[in-house]
Amino acid sequence: MGQEKSKKEIKSAEAESGVFPPLLREIPGVPPRIYFLGNLPDENIFCVAIVGTRKATQAGKILAKKMAAELAKRGILIVSGLAMGIDSAAHEGALSVNGKTIAVLACGLDIIYPAQNEYLARKILDQGGGIISEYPQGTPPYPNQFLARNRIISGLCRATIVIEAPIESGSLVTARMAADQGRDVFVFPGPIDHPNYRGSHKLIRDGAVLVASIEDIIESLEIENEEQGLKWNLSSGKLPFGSFGTKEEELIFNAIKNTGSALSVDKIIEITRLEPQVVNRSLAYLAINNIIKETERGYAV
Repeated sequence: MGQEKSKKEIKSAEAESGVFPPLLREIPGVPPRIYFLGNLPDENIFCVAIVGTRKATQAGKILAKKMAAELAKRGILIVSGLAMGIDSAAHEGALSVNGKTIAVLACGLDIIYPAQNEYLARKILDQGGGIISEYPQGTPPYPNQFLARNRIISGLCRATIVIEAPIESGSLVTARMAADQGRDVFVFPGPIDHPNYRGSHKLIRDGAVLVASIEDIIESLEIENEEQGLKWNLSSGKLPFGSFGTKEEELIFNAIKNTGSALSVDKIIEITRLEPQVVNRSLAYLAINNIIKETERGYAV
């Protein structure tokens, strides 16, 4: 970032200043000062955080990238933490459609961490985004600072989306901070026995909004044209017991019900002719909401 920093000077903003992001000013533990390269979001920009594990599956990274791209196409700014895995995929997704994205670091801005993402950080700045930290230059990325910076990731945003969160993932902290800040939390479920989703499923049980497709998120974002520009409102709620989020979930439920016996995942795929990832995601939703149950012989009503 040496050459880039000659073009993009590190600036700072105090919490009382007019350039400080308004939503961030509302959170508990608001940082008294933030440092930034590039641009900060203004109050008219709707920001959404996308977070998840560094050790993401390929499917998880593809989902994060596609989600970020679809939201960025609609003028939504994507916020994440520049880590490997889901974070990097989210930033890349926004950039792929010429959207804007912000990375929040847990160290001074003269240090890009992880170093492997220096090129990604440069692209973020080149496309009009920003890199933010509450730590002054020269501050190393100490482990405890990563959990503290997560309140800034969620604090900049109206909503946080979690993709692949193991039970001890830092993204769980981000989601809980978002909830404590009064922001919405959306979670993508996955296979019940996959360790990357154990934390995600716990968030859903604790009241986060389960989403099964990109359309679920997009439909929850109400966008209206007004004289003064675009206004975004977020309205969401968990589906009531016994409801289906998608037609695929209803198809799977009816296949199990009509068979009258427990079905394996392979049998469900054979009957419904759905893609394996769609079946796994739908089964997770149905099981978590007690619409179906998992037995030793498979899934049953």
